[in-house]
Amino acid sequence: MEIERGAGNRMSPHRKVERRLAAIFAADVAGYSRLMEADEAGTLSALTARREIMDKLIDEHGGRIANTAGDSILAEFPSAVDAVQCAVDIQDRLELEQEGRRLQFRIGVHVGDVVVRNGDLLGDGVNVAARLQELAFPGSVCVSEAAYAYVRKLLPVTFSDLGPQRVKNMEEPVRAYAVKSGHHPSTGPEHAKTLPLPDKPSIAVLPFTNLSGDPEQEYFADGLVEDIITGLSRVRSFFVIARNSSFTYKGRAVDVRQISRELGVHYVLEGSIRKVSSRVRIVGQLIDGMTGHHVWADRFDGDTSDIFELQDRVTESVVGAVEPSIRLEEIRLAHNKPTSSVTAYDLYLRALPGFYRMTQEGFADARKLTNEALSVDPGFTLAKALGAYIRSISVSQCWHEPDDIRVAIRMAREVMAEAREDPTSLRFAAQVLAYSAKDYEAALSAIERSLFLNPNSAQSYTSSGWVNTHASRPLIGIDHFHKAMRLSPVDPEKGIALSGIGMCYLMLEQFEDALKWGETALREMPGYGSSYRVVIGALVGLGRLDEAKVAADRLMEAFPTYTLTLQRQINPWRDQVFGQRYLDALQIAGIPE
Repeated sequence: MEIERGAGNRMSPHRKVERRLAAIFAADVAGYSRLMEADEAGTLSALTARREIMDKLIDEHGGRIANTAGDSILAEFPSAVDAVQCAVDIQDRLELEQEGRRLQFRIGVHVGDVVVRNGDLLGDGVNVAARLQELAFPGSVCVSEAAYAYVRKLLPVTFSDLGPQRVKNMEEPVRAYAVKSGHHPSTGPEHAKTLPLPDKPSIAVLPFTNLSGDPEQEYFADGLVEDIITGLSRVRSFFVIARNSSFTYKGRAVDVRQISRELGVHYVLEGSIRKVSSRVRIVGQLIDGMTGHHVWADRFDGDTSDIFELQDRVTESVVGAVEPSIRLEEIRLAHNKPTSSVTAYDLYLRALPGFYRMTQEGFADARKLTNEALSVDPGFTLAKALGAYIRSISVSQCWHEPDDIRVAIRMAREVMAEAREDPTSLRFAAQVLAYSAKDYEAALSAIERSLFLNPNSAQSYTSSGWVNTHASRPLIGIDHFHKAMRLSPVDPEKGIALSGIGMCYLMLEQFEDALKWGETALREMPGYGSSYRVVIGALVGLGRLDEAKVAADRLMEAFPTYTLTLQRQINPWRDQVFGQRYLDALQIAGIPE
């Protein structure tokens, strides 16, 4: 919402104006322009319904709507208490209404001097409220220090001090406070830590909008974006956020400045993909996450047979806009054509959604589709590497088929012989070699090569964390798990790295730390089997055997086919003393043979 209203000095001296102290409420819709572009009719319908709710609540709290323009609302209240309580009630009420693509309001509240002319509100007090609204995260409320002073002891809400904030067209910083009502404790901005910017150009690539008119083409749009992320991340002088974190914003109306703060990046790339028959159009725009201003925008047209060239052109254009000094040759080397078969590539893209679901059904779909891709192009090593990894991790999750370990090892060794320049294939192979083949030196060599080729890969750092853990190098494992979480700070699969840290502390016999990280991993990702075993091992190490038995019951409830016999068969630890201690703890806790 843009409210640049001057104070009384621009008004005619002959017009009667009123000046008074008021509690000012400013609200707008996060990402409104983008929502309108994607679905104008649906957005307007949703806005009308929510405005009815807001207008009613403003009236019930004694407020007066002074101005509305598009998606914005400006209102005044007789007291700060009324204004803040109304803002909190609105957000709580709208939270119940929002489903699917969420239309979220940001609300700012300030107490200050205003000028009233013809019912409208003007002056610096209004501008401060508008700037606070811009600081608020979607679905939340942000108040000034003046408003906070009035309400902090009078309302059943808590506040998070955001400190002095520099805002547009204000000479002095504005101290801001985020409001938390307690009705939905995980939605406020205090839960989204602002990360510091890296010391090199940093970027997040959001999922592109599928404009094909066919929901079945969603996998195609997502797969292309994933490859663009991979291409950018291989530019060594960049810092690129991982796919898993970027894709948490899929389908959400979120201001790019919020994304910039949450992910700790300077730039955000967004866009759309339209695929009609064999023709593809990619539209991209690069946004400065600090200011919200557009840095670059372009359109790329081509044929599906040229899809890898299209991805390269997008990557080159983004890099050139951010850091022109990087040589084009470096960029072009960052993207290798994975297969000459468009059909095989399409099957691989179809496999990725099932893989990322991390469920038994999703893995079954991904296994089938990678098999089909390899039947079309037996030399498609990326599909082979994914197939090997799916088989290996299926054993850990108790989703495996009888021959999975042998087949996974064979496929991983073939990948090692064929794909020395593909970091994604190498990281998949590395984990299989460490976990299933117990070939630690080959696994360490593969993961080190993967990180050299793609120093921005959160997935490779997570893989490296586990490879080093299996190879009895827990301190390196802890370091690499932490690096993975910085590269993917809002990753829905963060539980894999958290569990890995817990396992490292278990190896170091630091049981309190192991328990803390294991329990955190379980909260983040309750479907990941390793986390249960970390918690059991830590509780046994601490002598808390009754709690260990409860944890074992939880493991067996989640994975009823898990047994000690299976764990002995897996036993991926180079340190056999730890491996035996690990098995003993599971047996003490009551895991069946």
